[in-house]
Amino acid sequence: MSSKVPKKGILAALWLPADAEGNLLKRELAANIAWLKAKGVYGILALGSTGEFPHMTVAQRQDALATVAELAAPLPVLANISDIRPRVVAELGRTARQLGLPAVTIMTPGFYPNTQDDVLEHFLHAADSSQLPVFLYNFPSLTGTRINIGTVAAFADRANMAGIKQSGGEFEYHKELIALGREKNFVVFSGADTRLPEVFGLGAVGCIGGLANIAPELMLHLYKVCREGAPGDIHPAFERLKQVGDTVDRLTFPLNVAAGMAARGVPTGEPKARVSPSSQKIYDGIVRDLGVAFEQWGLPRFDAVPAATAAR
Repeated sequence: MSSKVPKKGILAALWLPADAEGNLLKRELAANIAWLKAKGVYGILALGSTGEFPHMTVAQRQDALATVAELAAPLPVLANISDIRPRVVAELGRTARQLGLPAVTIMTPGFYPNTQDDVLEHFLHAADSSQLPVFLYNFPSLTGTRINIGTVAAFADRANMAGIKQSGGEFEYHKELIALGREKNFVVFSGADTRLPEVFGLGAVGCIGGLANIAPELMLHLYKVCREGAPGDIHPAFERLKQVGDTVDRLTFPLNVAAGMAARGVPTGEPKARVSPSSQKIYDGIVRDLGVAFEQWGLPRFDAVPAATAAR
């Protein structure tokens, strides 16, 4: 397995600033990624659920992978190649390999029901097509299908499995996955951004989180103290990160991530879905309330950073 495959740390589940048609705003994206790199994130997940990949065409996703790979270097970039269409999974997997990315991630195909045997075949197809190490990506509240522990074990036995990202409401599932990972030699990253001390206490190696777009400092502090044994008090960062999570959760995902970013002054582009007046009102309230909190906590606004520094 490539030494560039991420095995620990805080990775940003990257928000992709784009116009209303899904075309990347590359100047804004460059500034965002430069900011995350300067904060010290360990890597990037490109085109994950936070990246709104279902709204994008295959060509737009390929362009996004190439752009993120260039801008994030030398950080590792995981390419989410998830799609309901096997041919698209294969095409994006080949794109990731051609770009020299270290690994891909794959979710269960959404919309139609799936048996666990069919899910396994879908994952094996992704591995065969990309010829890259694979991170499974369990997010049943979005896809409608849970990746059962037996399916994870079967995939680990038959493919080059680097790890799994566990997201959604089933927190206890981390325990089974971490135990299996120790047996099968793969790592577990969490998507439970606001429960990092618990996550690291269970043995997860890191977090791939959407809140890293909003408050990377808080997540990195918790990782370094809880996982790497650095000196420091976790409680202020933990309570603040929970407050960020509770505040953005007033709105639906992933637009709530954009609201949190806007509160820091991070450019987010245009919504890719239609936004109702009621959701816009909630969005504006999140921006207002978190903006006040960030100022109280001494977290500087992104747009207070000189442009040349942010985009460097």
